[in-house]
Amino acid sequence: MPETPPPENTGNTEEPDGPPRPSTVADGFRLAVGTLSVFPVRPGVVDRRAGGRAMVLAPLVGAVLGGVAAAVLTAALWLEVSPLLSSVLAVGTLALLTRALHLDGLADLADGLGSGRPAERALDIMKRSDIGPFGVVTLLLTLLAQVAALTEAASAGYGPPALAAACVAGRLALTWACREGVPTARPGGLGATVAGTVRRGPALAVTALSLAGVAAVTFVFCLFAPGLFSSSAGAFEHLSTASSPAEPGVFYEGSYAPLLGVEMSETYGGMLEAPPTFTEGVLRLPPGPFISFPALPAVVAACLLAMVAGLVAASALRRRAVRRLGGITGDVLGALVETAAAATLVVCVILV
Repeated sequence: MPETPPPENTGNTEEPDGPPRPSTVADGFRLAVGTLSVFPVRPGVVDRRAGGRAMVLAPLVGAVLGGVAAAVLTAALWLEVSPLLSSVLAVGTLALLTRALHLDGLADLADGLGSGRPAERALDIMKRSDIGPFGVVTLLLTLLAQVAALTEAASAGYGPPALAAACVAGRLALTWACREGVPTARPGGLGATVAGTVRRGPALAVTALSLAGVAAVTFVFCLFAPGLFSSSAGAFEHLSTASSPAEPGVFYEGSYAPLLGVEMSETYGGMLEAPPTFTEGVLRLPPGPFISFPALPAVVAACLLAMVAGLVAASALRRRAVRRLGGITGDVLGALVETAAAATLVVCVILV
């Protein structure tokens, strides 16, 4: 996120003959939405208390953004768009919904840290409008990692919940980056408004709620959503290495194979509503919940562990930025969002 000051107080924030009113939770929510998304909101009171509330509510904004991007991904896959192009559309949607501010912050931080200059000089480099070689390379690698990992997840059938988990993890990284004790690198701007404003208790509470929400969404999606992608005949198609679908010990291969993770005999006996058919090397499965119950907990656990990994990656980058720059800035916060999101997607694919 570029280092710009928070929006001015243009609402009815002052009494006729009194001091400005204190900020409320609604002001924090407006600040979170206005700062982290393209959605228009009426500005409210902006102070450090509102900044702290905004960072605590950041995962909620991430959930909304992730929901929209996941819907785009799901719709594209339902329309039989390739997983690669569907993933590009989903990642592009996120860039549009955030005005690409997080990506801009990532590039600026890469230029600042990559310059090897002292803190003051590095901060000046980060304020420039152009992007240097470090920023270009970091931006390209991060976007490639996000698209590649999301393509793999979409091909395996759990792309939408993985994307939602990445979006929530990216904004949850902001909550922890602004906890008490984290300094600001500049006296003004977004970093000065939110640095050190989040207490440990609210950070732990919103983390637990975020993990629980992602777990619930992942479970529901993986249990029921495969029906959205069935063919016109009401069946999935999976390539099989077997010559007969009745042969025991055969593993499914294809777009949902990593989620099935069970033998033919086990799935045939407990999950399918009708016997599968095998025609011209293609195994056709009848309608039904094609993610086995033994695999569902593994997928949910992978998403949650991936979120933790994303937070760890963001924490490492935040510590590096604080050591080099003396604190956090809006650019640092934007870089943390993209780093946590990319790490979450990559680790999720590795674990599943």
